[in-house]
Amino acid sequence: MYIAVKGGEAAIEASRTLLATARRGDPAVRELEVAQIREQLGLLVDRVMAEASLYDPELAALALKQARGDAVEAIFLLRAYRTTLPLLAATEPIDTARMQVRRRVSAIFKDLPGGQLLGPTYDYTQRLLDFSLASVPQPVRAELVEAPLETGTSPSTGPGRTEGGVPHALDTLIAEGLVEATTPSDGDPTPPDITRNPPVFPLPRSARLQMLARADEGWVLGMAYATQRGYAHSHPFGGDIRFGQVEVEIVPDELGFPVVVGEIEVTECQMINQFEGSASVPPQFTCGYGLVYGHGERKAMAMSLVDRALRADEFGEDITAPVQQQEFVLPQGDSIEASGFVQHLKLPHYVTFESELQLIRKLREEFAK
Repeated sequence: MYIAVKGGEAAIEASRTLLATARRGDPAVRELEVAQIREQLGLLVDRVMAEASLYDPELAALALKQARGDAVEAIFLLRAYRTTLPLLAATEPIDTARMQVRRRVSAIFKDLPGGQLLGPTYDYTQRLLDFSLASVPQPVRAELVEAPLETGTSPSTGPGRTEGGVPHALDTLIAEGLVEATTPSDGDPTPPDITRNPPVFPLPRSARLQMLARADEGWVLGMAYATQRGYAHSHPFGGDIRFGQVEVEIVPDELGFPVVVGEIEVTECQMINQFEGSASVPPQFTCGYGLVYGHGERKAMAMSLVDRALRADEFGEDITAPVQQQEFVLPQGDSIEASGFVQHLKLPHYVTFESELQLIRKLREEFAK
């Protein structure tokens, strides 16, 4: 006989108290402030915003504090809050060619219009623990104080750059027809909104990119790694990888022209792959695309690799690997759904288990005869 857990509300309340105690940690240590998380754990804050699909660094930092640093839990909290918000307006597509870039690199050109901007990156660090960071407080060095961007001194308006932005590295090759141009689908249909409408497979590319943008970074990274290990015949080059601020615009009905309502930070990646061509398309490079909120270079690069792999049918390529199948890649990539379905196994299953227990006992009795 199996009996349900007793204790009910008192036990649950005690569990909540223990959670609050664990979240606070040692009272002798100063409590972590939301502003500290927002400013000093920026990459984690950006990941939470990207996978929650809500751009709000303050709330993302708050969610991380509430979740004790559990990224998936914080994403859950922020995405749940997002569902309570009204839709006020639809923004215009952001123009990443006008991005105020803080980092921009290309792996296919040594010299390119606008230059290579290394920006904040771990690419040139030695990946050795810096024990000097363990001593607090540390004095703020003058070179760590970021100068405000001003007209004429912005990284986007330096030598070789166009006013108001940095041209994409692939523009010249696109003009020569060596790289496929990014064009709207036939009829320029309105992209589906996967938040308001449940995905119905097969999905168009615009919907796939939405799902990849909010998918778990670890999952997308693993899928991208699979394409490089030979499961999708992918041999990509990093065409243009950039991170910076872009303006967000809306077009009010009463005005009829775009109005800037704010700025957000995004990371964009364009990967190119060699394509042998077909009966109707000459040989050229094809593109995979990635774009995420904040500074998420690894996620954007992985996203672009997976995007290209999911376009296999578009180019008449053999579909031989799971990463080329959208119904395998996309639904499993949502960390909230995946976490909920896995973790529901710790909830009571007394009735189900009792029925299976009786079945096993009956089968064993028949086996013993």
